[in-house]
Amino acid sequence: MNEPIERTPINMWADDDRPREKLLNKGRVALSDSELMAILIGSGSKEESAIDLCKRIVGDCDNNLFELGKRNVHELMKYKGIGEAKAITIVAALELGRRRKETNAVKRKKIGSSNDVFIIFKELIGDINHEEFWVLLLNRANKILSKERISIGGVSGTMADAKVIFKVALDKMASSIILIHNHPSGNNKPSESDIRLTKKIIEAGKVLEISVLDHVIIAENNYYSFADEGKM
Repeated sequence: MNEPIERTPINMWADDDRPREKLLNKGRVALSDSELMAILIGSGSKEESAIDLCKRIVGDCDNNLFELGKRNVHELMKYKGIGEAKAITIVAALELGRRRKETNAVKRKKIGSSNDVFIIFKELIGDINHEEFWVLLLNRANKILSKERISIGGVSGTMADAKVIFKVALDKMASSIILIHNHPSGNNKPSESDIRLTKKIIEAGKVLEISVLDHVIIAENNYYSFADEGKM
């Protein structure tokens, strides 16, 4: 990374050097502690940029975030360019980080079969009198990232837009997805439109490198799995 010209306002820097743009383009791990902190405070002073100011603050703490976390609002306000609001923001962010470290990671349920999907969605859509289309988003280990309802229809059908499905999947950075919808009639067999839609979404997933693992139709107390029937 080229070093920005000293005292040049951040909004005049190249996109790769601006912390907000860098986070968007390269991800949060690409930013230094000072750059992340600069995003919090937004601006520095006339004498130094937000990043330079944050470098100085972090440097005074031996480049150790644990030590920085010991600073209170009044201590941070001794730096020119750090007012009360900015100091509170820094203290709050560091406290959130501390609490995050103390909190156990959420244990995500792993999907190992179509029956796992059925158990989850039977409670959601097994006994409703209209069709709903859902997508289950999974990570590389087939653990659930999120359950997302894509559309709500009538008694006889619902529409599912592939663009909407994959936008949700991309936003959540899913590695694979499972399609789910219900048949209020109690008939678990797929319709011709169900088959066409499944094929369409599978092909779209190949382009985006997001695997479509299954399409499960929930029908009261039973279900149909495209994967189990060799239809994927």
